[in-house]
Amino acid sequence: MTVPAHDSPTDRFTDVLWDRTKVLRDSIDDLEFLRRLGDGTLPLESFRFYIEQDALYLAGYAKALALLSAKAPDPVTGAFWATSSATAATEESALHRQLLTGGVLPANDDPVAHSPACLGYVSYLTATVATEPYPVGAAAVLPCFWIYAEVCRDLASSAAAVLAADPAHPYARWVATYDDQGFQDSVATARILVDAAGATATEPERDAMIDAFTLATRYELLFWDTALNTQPWPAS
Repeated sequence: MTVPAHDSPTDRFTDVLWDRTKVLRDSIDDLEFLRRLGDGTLPLESFRFYIEQDALYLAGYAKALALLSAKAPDPVTGAFWATSSATAATEESALHRQLLTGGVLPANDDPVAHSPACLGYVSYLTATVATEPYPVGAAAVLPCFWIYAEVCRDLASSAAAVLAADPAHPYARWVATYDDQGFQDSVATARILVDAAGATATEPERDAMIDAFTLATRYELLFWDTALNTQPWPAS
């Protein structure tokens, strides 16, 4: 897909966003959940909880991307966000359903509800895309693309020995999906679109884009961390 070019390819606005969130991203890289996912020692119950929550998240994320598509500045940009919404709602969600019902992960007969981190993240993205200018919404949805890609690239490397010994390992298909070149290409396109949005945004909008990207990255950290260190809702 051809996307609008950034005015200053040597001075990318997304690099600013990435640099501003280095401490948060380092904290994500250091999470016990990801370390144990990579070396294969993560309890299956924890992985199931993560997949359950991620399935709920994807349903909300798909809606946020669809809203963003409707606010896009041109048809090509809108088509990218709409296609990404459809992918999250269909292909990625189908993978999660297969993982949850394929008999590899332990069964769970209890109703699945959003965790505090999941509900907070989805609600933030939906509200931001719906109520803020397009550039701010685009910056808010980018961490899910970009951080997933970086995390899964690292996981593919750290999990290589585990997957070589057991190609049918419960985590193999999930890691492979998000380390896929097609997904990596979609991240590159999302970055270009956010660069383009930053180039045309006002100064207050660019400040708001930085804030939105940072807050979404905080939610990424919470989402990954609470998959292992669960935070139940207060008892009713």
